[in-house]
This record gives sequence, structure tokens and C-alpha cells, in this order.
Amino acid sequence: MEKTSGFSLMQPAGTEVTYRRLPDNVLHDLGLEDFCTALSGDEKERRFITNVLSQVTDDAKVAAYRRQIFSDILRLPELRKNMLTLFDKIQFMKDFSSMHKTTDEELGLWHLFHRLDELGDYIKTVETMRECLSDEKIRSEGLIGLREYITGLYEDACFAEMKADIEQLRMKASDVQSVTLGINVNERFEAVGIGLVSVNKKPFKKSNIVSNFADAIAAKDKLRETADWDGDMHYQLVDREEKRGFIDHMENGVGFFSAQSALASAAKVNQTIVNASPDSGTSGATFYLDGVMNKMLASLVKKLRDTLTRYANVAIVNVSGLVPEFIYYIRCAEAIGSLMEKGCAFCEAEPSADGKVSMAARGFYNLKLAMNMEDVGEIVSNDLTFDRKHTVYILTGANRGGKTTITQAVGQLFVLAQGGLYVPAESFAYVPCDSIFTHFPADEDKTLDLGRLGEECVRFKEMFSAATEKSLLLLNETFSTTSFEEGYYIAKDSVRALLTRAVRTIYNTHMHKLGEEAGDFFCESTGAGAASLIMRTEEGKRSFKVALAQPEGSSYAKDIAEKYGVTYEMLVSES
Repeated sequence: MEKTSGFSLMQPAGTEVTYRRLPDNVLHDLGLEDFCTALSGDEKERRFITNVLSQVTDDAKVAAYRRQIFSDILRLPELRKNMLTLFDKIQFMKDFSSMHKTTDEELGLWHLFHRLDELGDYIKTVETMRECLSDEKIRSEGLIGLREYITGLYEDACFAEMKADIEQLRMKASDVQSVTLGINVNERFEAVGIGLVSVNKKPFKKSNIVSNFADAIAAKDKLRETADWDGDMHYQLVDREEKRGFIDHMENGVGFFSAQSALASAAKVNQTIVNASPDSGTSGATFYLDGVMNKMLASLVKKLRDTLTRYANVAIVNVSGLVPEFIYYIRCAEAIGSLMEKGCAFCEAEPSADGKVSMAARGFYNLKLAMNMEDVGEIVSNDLTFDRKHTVYILTGANRGGKTTITQAVGQLFVLAQGGLYVPAESFAYVPCDSIFTHFPADEDKTLDLGRLGEECVRFKEMFSAATEKSLLLLNETFSTTSFEEGYYIAKDSVRALLTRAVRTIYNTHMHKLGEEAGDFFCESTGAGAASLIMRTEEGKRSFKVALAQPEGSSYAKDIAEKYGVTYEMLVSES
């Protein structure tokens, strides 16, 4: 996935970033599905949040950009509250606006006034967003950029001038007593176009169009030199150079209704003058102007509606398109803020482009475990570092000793950090991953054709082929579904192969022999090495703490045997 244009809260403006989608099973294996579910009760929001976390890039600038935005939103609860209120209003307008609705009903001026009201509401929405983002406490590049983007949009669209024009024209349909129209004629004095000049609260004194026409000529005893209208309540043309109003006289000097701004022109908004087609039967309109106006007025109003609709689309859709991205940060800030209030430690992740140390985590723990614990004071945190000498960790320990929990926790750190979020740790510095692969035990129904060992081999081969030096690979009891000898043989070759690509790996296994030989695994071409990591026990009890050490294996079994009186000596002495 590449995003190369448009403003976004997901990546810096003007950057070209390549994303890789995590395999479908990764968030599930890491226990992050529960986190996404807990963030929002809205299915669309959850899908968007899941999608953001599932799309990863190893570009450190993207991670830093997102982290800054999240930090602002987490620190400023009033900003979150105001933006959510604003987004509810935007959604309401999108759901119930008539801007995009079509109808076969004949359109009248009421439709125009209604759309003017809606456009006025859109303008107020943009103004409110500018005000929300004007908070001097905002520090992030992303939110400062969004403020400048909204301000530029407001000024380029000449919203201030358009707002003033709308206020002048805003009135109830029942207040309209007359409409002033301008009619273009050809050399044969045939009506070829009609434009709206003004709407009036007072009726004309003379209702006969012909007599009014005659009076207009007789008043000056000649035809007017221009078609400019000098009355009140007229639109003005948007002109960024001269900063004129929204609607003014048309390019050819005809004082009829038109909307041509920089944005509107870009959107190819047509002039709001209705032209009579040659075969429409209007050539006889010289003697039937009343009929011509009645027929053309509905089309004119439709053109006015379409002009305003297109203008609103160009000016507003860009803003509403950012709402899901903003919601992503807000929902995550609410959830993480709640956990912080509960006593959980979170920190800003520090991404780097590269370095000898590709991860240094201090005081980290499993987020899913913390979410389900009533007393977070019981959380056991750990430290871990990835560097060249410790590229592959062979993790061993007792059943239910925390191997899977800590394996998940490492993956969680990367996913959350690259999503720009605070991470469950005291400190976390890392080189972003280009992808994360998990190899956890498969469901029975997925192994019927190949068998468990065959399925494990196929999955591992696919992951190894896709992995790079910047990837993260998390293996949970891989190759353990066969005999120890067969599993050890495959596992040993797999670890050696991973070192040739220097893939950051945690291999959670019961094969203690693999851990005992970890120090012998080394690849000269990459300088990558393996290390034995254990879940330490203390006096036969699980501590849930990791340590760089040789597998405890038999010593742990001996402690358990002695605790329950099943050593040979203890059993024999009792008999």
C-alpha cells in the first residue's frame, strides 16, 4: 500500500511510504484482537483501527510522526472531547444532508435556500475545527500541519466571503415575494439563457412582464450598456488574487449567478446559467417569456444546487475524510489513558532508522494480561535487548511459566509503537519492523491434509522466505508435534537459517537441548548470534522473569519432584 498525496494523520505530508500488511493471524496470536475490540463499540471504527495496526512500514519517520500526534491527543482531553462533538455533527450532516440526494420532484427556490443553510453549517464546522486546533499546547507536526491545512482550505475557498453572502441570502421561503431574473437573448431576440439576479422580500408593483420590460426601456430611452445588476443581495465571484466575494459577475461581464473559485474550477463546476437548447422549442419565447421562465426556473435552481453541492464536496469532503484517522488516535488514547489511571506503566516509543541495538525494552509486560487483571500491581515486567549477538533467542521454561506471554508482549511492543501509540513498558527503543510473523500452534482443522508437522514446516518456509533483517519472527512451540529427535533436527537447521538473514526471533520451545547449544549458533556473514533465554524459577516457583542463562530443565523438574515427594530417594524411603 502506498500513499503519495493528500494530507494524512498517518504519515508526514509529501512522503512515499510502502506498507506491508501483517498476516491475518498475527493480531490474534499476539492477543491484540481483544485490545481492538475494547477500543470501540462501533464496527467501522474497530475495522479502521485494526487496519491501521495491521499495515506496517519500517520507516522510522512515520512511527515518530504518529507518536507525536498520539502524545498530543493523550495529553489534551479537552481537544478529544471537542473533536468528538464536532465529528458527531459532521456525521449527522453526512447522514441527513440533501446535498447528495436526488429527486424527480420539480425543484424550487426552497431547495436553493435549504442548500445554502447546509453549506453554512459546513462552513461553521470548518471554523470550529480551526478553533479546536488552535490550542497552543499542540506540539506535534501532524496536528500543526492539520491546522495549517484547514486554515489554507478555509482561505482558498474564500469561506469568509461565502459565509457573508449566505447570511445575506438566508431567509425563509415564505419571505420570498419576488425573484429577479436575467434573460440572455440572441440577435432575433429569442431567449437563450436565464440567470438568477436577486430574490426579494417585496413583490413587483407590476406583474405583467411585458409592461415591466417596456418601462425599463422607456426609463432611459435606450438599452443598457451592460447587464450588471446594481441591486442588493447579489452573489460575487470568488477570486483568490483580488479576494472578492463568493459570487460576482461572470467572466463575460454578464451579471448573472455563477460560482467559479480556484477549488470550484478545479472540480469543473459549471456556470449556473441555464442555456436553452436549439431544439427545445423556446425560439418563440419572444412572445411567451412567462412560459420560458417557468420552464427554466426549475433547471436553474437545480444548477445552483449542483454548484453548491460540488463546492461543498471540494471544500468539506477532504476534512471529513480525516475523521477516521482522528478517531483512531482518540479511541486509543481513551483506552491507554484509562489503563494508565489504573496504574499501568506506558511510555513513548523511540524509533530509530538503524543501529547496533535493534530493540531495547525495559520494564515491559503483556498488554492483554494487564487489561484482564484487577490488580495491575501484580504484573511482572521484564527487560530484553535485540542486538547482533542476541538476534535469535531460544526461550525455554516450565509449562505455564510465561513463555507465551512474554513472546506475545514483544510483538505487542512493535505493533503498538509502529501504530504511534504509547507502549506497555518503562522505556522502549527500537528499529521498526517491515513485517511481523507469528508461528503459533494451528487449529486441528487446518492440519488435516498435511498433518501437524507438515503444516508447521510449510508455514515456517513461507515466513522465512518473506522475512528480512528488519522483520520480527515469533515462534511458539514450533516443530514440537513430532518426536524430540525429529523436531530438534528441523529446529536446529531453522535457527541456523534465520541467522543468515539476521531475523530478530524469539523461539519459545521445550527443546532444552536447543537452548543449551544456542551459543554455538553463529553466522559469520551477518555477525548474528543466538542466545539462551529462560523463564527463571525461584525455589521451584515460577517467577515469570526472563534471564540470559542455560536452560534450567532438569533442575526445575528436580525442584518440583522434591516439593511433591516423588524423587527416587523420597519414594523408596517411604516404602
